[in-house]
Amino acid sequence: MISQSAIALCYCRQLCPLLKMLIHPPSYTSLSELASHSAGGKVLFATDDFFATCENMIADEEPIFIADKYTEYGKWMDGWETRRKRIPGHDWCIIKLATKCVIKGLVIDTAFFTGNNAPKFSIQAATLTSEDEKLIPVRHPTMGSSCSAQDMELITRIHSDEWQEIVPVTVLRPGYEDTRFNYQKVVNDDSWTHIRVNIYPDGGIARLRVFGEAKPELLAIHDMIDLVSLLNGGICQGFSNAHYGHPRNILKPMKSRSMADGWETARRADRPEIIEENDDGTLRFSGNEWAVYKLGFAGTIRRVCIDTTHFKGNYPDHIRIEGCNLGQNDWDNQSNNECNWRSILVPCKLSAHKEHWFSCQSDLITHVRVTIAPDGGLSRLRLLGYVDQTTL
Repeated sequence: MISQSAIALCYCRQLCPLLKMLIHPPSYTSLSELASHSAGGKVLFATDDFFATCENMIADEEPIFIADKYTEYGKWMDGWETRRKRIPGHDWCIIKLATKCVIKGLVIDTAFFTGNNAPKFSIQAATLTSEDEKLIPVRHPTMGSSCSAQDMELITRIHSDEWQEIVPVTVLRPGYEDTRFNYQKVVNDDSWTHIRVNIYPDGGIARLRVFGEAKPELLAIHDMIDLVSLLNGGICQGFSNAHYGHPRNILKPMKSRSMADGWETARRADRPEIIEENDDGTLRFSGNEWAVYKLGFAGTIRRVCIDTTHFKGNYPDHIRIEGCNLGQNDWDNQSNNECNWRSILVPCKLSAHKEHWFSCQSDLITHVRVTIAPDGGLSRLRLLGYVDQTTL
């Protein structure tokens, strides 16, 4: 007979990896998120949008629950929820990612879908051209609807059921607080532009996050581009503080919609009791916060945009930007001492809710370090410059 202690030990062994992921999410979640609205992700097709449209699944905001909110179709849910299936098949959707990328992992969040979550899912992927996209019927997301027979016939032209499977059929846990986050590593080094999300057979998902590395194709290498943009392969590789918002957010291509869509730190505890001014007009602080970014392409920076939109009472006093050339290497804490950081932007005053543009002349660099003093928030960072052709 199996003892109670043996049963408890087996249970703990099963539970510990889940608890570890709740406390320390997988490393791939520190990469760029490439499916959300603010990154440029878009739902192109869904079989059913009855209880909640598929677009909710890639919303930037965290899902919420409103107990007494109902629609004419049933309980309002903050995610994608299809009707209980009463015809053959299963539900699925197609999402266009922000840019061509290698997918390293996903988070499927079933928050608040406790008795109506999709029981299983799988992911397929493909690289489509603009001509391929024209074969997809125009989408009109409407709660209470499902795709028409005509649209279902048209969508077969892109043969999405034959796309590469990058996540096999996998069980989804319900959306209670301790089980809502379903982490899924992807072991595939190919680059993709679109994914097909299959749920079996129906149900709901609150949020889908797709993490990876952008692999853009340069169309005109002589043009000035945003070297640090998420779409061009820019990525955050380290930071000092991300209490209210992750520093990777400021690499997104679209204007931020709120403070939650930017990088915001906690207030530093070592702020002086009485703040004094330096000779250059910046304020005097003993500490600061920083983030390090790897550029999508090695290059030289000519213009810098620091955007504090939405940060009205919590913007940094001033900012400094430095650059270094690490060649093909990534930055980490161990390599920090090897970086020969050179000034790109000397400490410059910032103001509330505004785009700040600066001119500069950087050397050839692969990484930048952004330092804000003493703390606060930024909504976007743009580093416009030229790609170094010898490194392509």
